Amino acid sequence: MSTPALKIYNTLTRTKEEFRPIDPAHVRMYVCGPTVYDYAHIGNARPLIVFDVLFRLLRHLYGAEHVAYVRNITDVDDKINARAAERGITIRELTEETNKVFQQDVKALGCLEPTMQPRATEHIAQMIAIIERLIASGHAYAADGHVLFDVPSMQNYGRLSRRSLDEMIAGARVDVAPYKRGDMDFVLWKPSKENEPGWDSPWGRGRPGWHIECSAMSWAHLGETFDIHGGGIDLVFPHHENEIAQSCCAFGRDVMANYWMHNGFLQVEGEKMSKSLGNFVTIHELLHTEKFGGLQWDGRIIRLAMLGTHYRQPIDWTVAKVLDAAQALRNLKPWVARSQLRTSDVYPPFLEALCDDLNTHGAITELFALIRQLRDDSHTLNTSWQTNSDMLTNSLGLLGIEDLVEFEKGPDKELDSSAHQIIDALLSARNAARATKNWAESDRIRDELAAMGIILKDHKDGATTWEVKR
Repeated sequence: MSTPALKIYNTLTRTKEEFRPIDPAHVRMYVCGPTVYDYAHIGNARPLIVFDVLFRLLRHLYGAEHVAYVRNITDVDDKINARAAERGITIRELTEETNKVFQQDVKALGCLEPTMQPRATEHIAQMIAIIERLIASGHAYAADGHVLFDVPSMQNYGRLSRRSLDEMIAGARVDVAPYKRGDMDFVLWKPSKENEPGWDSPWGRGRPGWHIECSAMSWAHLGETFDIHGGGIDLVFPHHENEIAQSCCAFGRDVMANYWMHNGFLQVEGEKMSKSLGNFVTIHELLHTEKFGGLQWDGRIIRLAMLGTHYRQPIDWTVAKVLDAAQALRNLKPWVARSQLRTSDVYPPFLEALCDDLNTHGAITELFALIRQLRDDSHTLNTSWQTNSDMLTNSLGLLGIEDLVEFEKGPDKELDSSAHQIIDALLSARNAARATKNWAESDRIRDELAAMGIILKDHKDGATTWEVKR
C-alpha cells in the first residue's frame, strides 16, 4: 500500500493543504517553547505532545536524518526578572532550575528531544542583526532608547490573524508611550535598568522584545523561510503575527513559514484554568503529586488523554478523560508485541488517519479496530496475528506511547474524596432544580455528570443514586 499524502490545516490560508516541503531532504519545523520562569502547566503540555507526534510522523515519512525540529527556550523576559527578584536568586539560577524540571517532565510525557533547543540569550547577535536590517529598510525606528517595528510600513500586516485594526489593538494590549509613532507599533529592543539583564547594542544597553527572539532563533537554525511553524492558538496574535512581520520585512520574503499550525485551547473540568479557581495544574504536579483526581499519572496516560481530541479542537481536561485513557492503555497492553519486532510497518488505516491533519482521535480509533482483529485471530497466533501485533506496537510508537509491556495496571475508575464532593454538590444542585421543575437545568447537570463518567438513576421514591461508568 502506498504511503498517504500528509495534509495540514494551514492557519495562514484557513484551508487543509497537502504538505510539500521546500526540500524533502531537509524538512524544517519551529515550535515556540517555554519561558523558563515557572513550571509548565497542563495547557503547555498540549503543543509539546501534538508537535512531538508531528515530528515523529515527519521522521517516519521523510527519514529521521532529514527532519529538523527546533523548539526554543526563552530565558530573557520580564516574568523571569520578576520571579528571580521575588525568590532572591539570580536569573541564571532560576532559568537553569526551571529548564531542568521542564526537560524531565517533557521526557516523562514521552516526547523526543528536538533536534535543537536554542536559548534566546545565545542569539542576541542575530536579534541585533535583524533589527538593523529592519531599520535600514524603513520598517523600524529608534526612539528614546527603544527600537520599534513600524506596523503601517507592512502592507499585509494582520493576514495570519485576520483581525480588524480595533481587534488587533485590543488583542495586543497596546502600551501608550510618547516615543511610539503608532498605537500598533511593537518593541524590538528596549533599555535595561541596572538590575536587569542587558547587552550592548547600537541603541544602548538593553534587551530584546519577546517577538524578535523567535525570529532570530528560527533564522539561525532553519533559514529565512522554512516549512512549518507551530504553537498554541493563543500565539496567533500578536506573537506569530509579529514574527511574520519581522522576518518577512527583514529578509524581503513573502512568507516566514509555509504552513502555520495551532492547537486549540485547554480548560479544566469545564472551566478556564486559573490559580484563583484552584484548578491550575502543572505537568510536574500531574506526574509527581496527587493534586489532580487524587492520583499520580503515568506520562503515557496523560499523553493518550491529550491525543484523544483532535489538536485543533478545544479540550476539556477532566479526571474522567484521564481515567478513560488509563483504561484504554490497559486494553491495549495485552496486544502489543512482547518480543523483537518482525516488521517496521505501521497499521495503514492508522497512518492514513494520522496523515489527515494529524487526526490522532481517528488514528486511535483505528488501533482499537486492529485489536478486534487481533482478538479474533488470537486462537491461531499465525503470521497475520504476529504482523498485526507488530503494526499495533509500531503505530503506538508513532504516537509516542512506548514500552507498554512495562506499563503498570494504572489507576482504576475509582474516585477520590474531592471527586465525591463535586458529585454531591452537582446532585444537590440537580435536586434543587427538580424541586422547582427546572427540567432544563436538571438535564444539563445530568449531562455534565455523564461527561465525567457518572451515570444517574432516579428512583420512584424520589431518591437518586449514581455509579461510575465502566
